[in-house]
Amino acid sequence: MQDLKTTVARDLLAIQAVFFRPEEPFTWASGIKSPVYCDNRLTLTAPAVRTRVEEGLATLIRENYPDVQVLMGTSTAGIAHAAITGHLMGLPMGYVRSGAKDHGRQNRIEGKLVPGQKVVIVEDLISTGGSVIEVAEALREEGADVLGVVSIFTYGMKKGLDRLAEAGLKNVSLTDFDCIARVAAETGYIKPGDVARLIAFRDNPSDESWIGGAK
Repeated sequence: MQDLKTTVARDLLAIQAVFFRPEEPFTWASGIKSPVYCDNRLTLTAPAVRTRVEEGLATLIRENYPDVQVLMGTSTAGIAHAAITGHLMGLPMGYVRSGAKDHGRQNRIEGKLVPGQKVVIVEDLISTGGSVIEVAEALREEGADVLGVVSIFTYGMKKGLDRLAEAGLKNVSLTDFDCIARVAAETGYIKPGDVARLIAFRDNPSDESWIGGAK
């Protein structure tokens, strides 16, 4: 599993799906300054990386959720990954909208879901956990037995971990923030001294003292 984490970390860095910029932080919509930008959609346009990601997700699902019957992607980033992984596993898939449609059947859940079915949610990344928790709640309201979540990348932020635990949601990821930071330093993508700054951000995103090398 450690080899898979490192391989995926290298892949995400190589295609700049995870882009570190500790000297010039990005600004999130919340206003938080972040040294990292994530766009795992880029895996879809890199066939070799995409194959490793989807096969990796299938492996995680088989190992952690062997009783799964349906995959449900988050809208929109998780949809393609749920579809491809579902194809590899021979499983049905669907996805959950961020809100119900205002026309037609006004569905929020797309694809067939039978009450009692065992579902795994497919997400591209986990930060604070809010969006995936909303998806789990929507599925549970329709009678699904949500086994847990599988994702490409997780920050491992305390807020996210606490919220997932409170919601009774297990998450397993192909790689994580700590692994990618380590690999980025080993490959010269960032300076070795930047790793501590990145971890300081991960531990407390609202504390900007890591900017400028203070930590």
